[in-house]
Amino acid sequence: MTRQFVSWFRQAAPYIHAFRGRTFVIGFGGEVAMGAPAQALAQDCNLLAALGIRLVLVHGARPQIEAELQRRGLKARYHRGLRVTDAAALECVKAAMGVTRLELEALLSQGLPNTPMAGAWMRVTGGNFITAKPVGVVDGIDYQYTGAVRKIIAEEISADLDQQNVVLISPIGVSPAGEIFNLSMEEVAEAVAVSLRAEKLIFLCDAPGVTDARGKLVEAITADEAERVLKKPRRLTEDLGLYLPYCARACRAGVKRAHLIDRDINGGLLLELFTYEGVGTVVTRDPLARLREATIDDVASIIGLIGPLEVDGTLVRRGRELLEMEIGRFSVLEHDGVVLGCAALYPFSREKAAELACLAVNPDYRRAGHGEELLHYMEARARKAGLKRLFVLTTRTAHWFIERGFEETGPEALPREKRELYNWQRRSKVLAKAL
Repeated sequence: MTRQFVSWFRQAAPYIHAFRGRTFVIGFGGEVAMGAPAQALAQDCNLLAALGIRLVLVHGARPQIEAELQRRGLKARYHRGLRVTDAAALECVKAAMGVTRLELEALLSQGLPNTPMAGAWMRVTGGNFITAKPVGVVDGIDYQYTGAVRKIIAEEISADLDQQNVVLISPIGVSPAGEIFNLSMEEVAEAVAVSLRAEKLIFLCDAPGVTDARGKLVEAITADEAERVLKKPRRLTEDLGLYLPYCARACRAGVKRAHLIDRDINGGLLLELFTYEGVGTVVTRDPLARLREATIDDVASIIGLIGPLEVDGTLVRRGRELLEMEIGRFSVLEHDGVVLGCAALYPFSREKAAELACLAVNPDYRRAGHGEELLHYMEARARKAGLKRLFVLTTRTAHWFIERGFEETGPEALPREKRELYNWQRRSKVLAKAL
């Protein structure tokens, strides 16, 4: 148990470092604001704030509004999934929003006794941060007091965040003429995230995230892929259908990451943010994992990957100075800003061949197929350079390479320059592959 905790904490450390001082906007419906989910959310938000993360919370209140309408004998009206808010419904909206906000403020402000955050306290603030405009008439339906975001007063929100406050926003806006409008939570959350240039926009929803045709969770998709998913609404729950378009738009508008997390997973917010695998779907403008050529800034990360393999004899030891001189030969696999794997290519132009060396992947992620991704990338890099053959020298991983198209040869098959440097005491196996 102790080792498992240490391993998890070390895995979370890069994220803790990267997120300090960043702004997260978390949107959630009225279902989360009730009962046990609200208590768990308050505890997790308290922990995030303690880690130096700037939090903006945008809450909804649809079930609370429905209950208030029913209490007053009124019927809810919707068109294209958006509430039609007449004068009577607006009174229900104001009542439900007010009560929901007060209850959330109370939860967020308490010291959370008998929890890991006992004694902690957050300052929760709010204000008239949203200028609204009417939706107007659509398909002949007058939405009346249903509004859309006209402007977010981002500098005022930022000023509150600078004071280490948690900002709680209700989806109600006021027009320049003083009229009150009912807004959708998801639109407000997206607009706030974009205006603050937030690091993350997070929605807590009614599903684990986007799933593929076989029902398997899709851990990461791009904004373009999200648009294609939206054309197949049968694969989406009600919340996913509502939130996914806003996630895609936010990423295209500059928000770095948008996340969809199951609201019913206890600690789901923490698991998604501080573990590599996560528990939901992350939406990005560009692919989350990328292969690229290494730079001098990657030297420390590469040493961290190949160091343990040098100690156990799998790789030949390289000094830091040599590594810095040869950094141009390395490529790295980066996932969400963290380097998870590396490999190097040493060409022998006369023979149109190259040595593949230092192929290493963080041991926590070796089952994710990253080694194969690196191999394919290095093969493509060799082909682009006009090389015809790739070879490796290995003492431990011959079978892995053989399974991927390499054939065992011998030192005599090496390029002359490399053959003269072959270490006969180490007796590495030589494997080659035609490109």
